[in-house]
Amino acid sequence: MLASLGLIFILGLSAAALAKKLGLPRIIGMLLCGILLGPYALGWLGGETLAVSAELRRMALVIILLRAGLTLDLRDLRRVGRPAVLMAFLPALFEIGACVLLAPAIFGVSRAEAAVLGAVLGAVSPAVVVPRMVELIETRRGTRQGVPQMILAGASLDDVFVIVIFSSFVAMARGEAASALSLARIPVSVALGVAAGAAAGMLLGAFLARRGEAVRPGERTVLVLGLALLLMAAETALEGVVPFSGLLAVMGMAAVLRIRLGEAQTQRLCAQLGELWIAAEALLFVLVGAAVDVRYMLAAGAGAVALILGALAGRSLGVCLCTAGTPFTGRERLFCVLAYLPKATVQAAIGGVPLALGMPCGDLVLSVAVLSILLTAPLGAIAIDRSAPRLLEQEDASKSI
Repeated sequence: MLASLGLIFILGLSAAALAKKLGLPRIIGMLLCGILLGPYALGWLGGETLAVSAELRRMALVIILLRAGLTLDLRDLRRVGRPAVLMAFLPALFEIGACVLLAPAIFGVSRAEAAVLGAVLGAVSPAVVVPRMVELIETRRGTRQGVPQMILAGASLDDVFVIVIFSSFVAMARGEAASALSLARIPVSVALGVAAGAAAGMLLGAFLARRGEAVRPGERTVLVLGLALLLMAAETALEGVVPFSGLLAVMGMAAVLRIRLGEAQTQRLCAQLGELWIAAEALLFVLVGAAVDVRYMLAAGAGAVALILGALAGRSLGVCLCTAGTPFTGRERLFCVLAYLPKATVQAAIGGVPLALGMPCGDLVLSVAVLSILLTAPLGAIAIDRSAPRLLEQEDASKSI
């Protein structure tokens, strides 16, 4: 495992640097590095590393979620209002609806199987989107209208919604009874996650304020990270007992800590988490790449590309409806559409579930999931990076850039 981690860090960061030199997002280099190192290509990553890949990716995701919460001003989010709530579920619903309409005609699957396929495709990737929104908030680009803040919150809530509805669709496709109460898991999961995170943030904030300078900056960062990992672990521990969103708990804790710690300590904490993100980013995206089996992508064919494009068109329509009637400019609305395109982490996590359950559509779902990662993660990252300076206004500038 140590050798595998060494390869991930050295080759992953080298590939990221090469991609940046070529004018491409760093994520492309890391994803390609993971594909090459993974079990479906060179096979240089040990089995013990791949066995805990999902946990390592979740740990890396915690770091960027902490940074997201620490940069998120709740006043900005309240100012955005209705669109922030709609972005949590409406684009995903439109994407799933597009799959339900298109997949039976393209692949001959049932409507229930098409819904499962749509739920796998329906989640935006927080791993791709969140770091970029954090950077935009830190540089104050688009923040006057709250565009990155809205996308940041919506991308995290979007995943909770899709994962819950995916479980219901799988049950229906397998002929099991999918209780309407399962949909009630979504608001319960959100409420419990936010409440637990806020409580954790208040307790930790009070402890750090009481201890003051007795807690060194490095120790403060470790304590915050440790509590965030426990909140994520609580999601797994409570599975099947009570719905709970670890993602929202981590972001909620960080948002409360931002208030309790004050600006100076928050900036120092963000800076240290930013240094940790250098290693976590390589770990996250190289392992996502390692989970990609290119054979399934090649088997998917042109029909899968057509389905993905149709699903993205549905998602884009959903985003446009979310931002309708808002003060956002046309450019800002276009940016919201582009920012909601990338897929990676959720698709890598649940794309193989139908196949593991022996569902007839399992091969197809995994093939389309893999292809969606390879198409939308790099292209979405490029679209966000290239469009932000052109579509979003710099807050301290007199006019848009």
